[in-house]
Amino acid sequence: MDNIRFIRETMERSTAFTAVPGWGTVAMGIVAIVGSLAAWMTHTMDAWMSVWTATAIGGFACGAATMFIKARRANESLFTGAGRRFALGMFPPILAGVILTFVLDSAGLFAILPGVWLLLYGVGIVTGGAFSMRLVPLMGACFMVLGVVSFLTPPQYGELFMAAGFGGLHIVFGLIIARKYGG
Repeated sequence: MDNIRFIRETMERSTAFTAVPGWGTVAMGIVAIVGSLAAWMTHTMDAWMSVWTATAIGGFACGAATMFIKARRANESLFTGAGRRFALGMFPPILAGVILTFVLDSAGLFAILPGVWLLLYGVGIVTGGAFSMRLVPLMGACFMVLGVVSFLTPPQYGELFMAAGFGGLHIVFGLIIARKYGG
């Protein structure tokens, strides 16, 4: 019995998390494009933060729901094995982003939020994606590059970087994932 358990645990550790949803990632990108347009039209930082908070919640809901559906179809668990490692890899950078959002918001440093969000989201995708298909860490690296470049440009371009990253990268990589790895 110990040998069977060892074999099963070894197989679980060696499998990649394949429930990353291509069409769900596209949906997340569309939510981000809409959110970016809405944020661009706001007149206060409080309204801007509210729009992006709602956009993040909406994007997360799209991604989580479609990930659950894809995992269920593939008879893959989101809470054990590769799914659990994927989530545990993503959690620390996302938590750091949430904490830094409050810190930077209270310090009035709104201009660097797009870079921080893109960079930490990218780190989360890279670390979580280490337990997924090869394309996922590449997507994370693209988010990281976009975050770094946004730090090097004038703050008024932050919204464009948000749209390009959370919108454009999600849509492009989502379409590739949908085509190569299924919906």
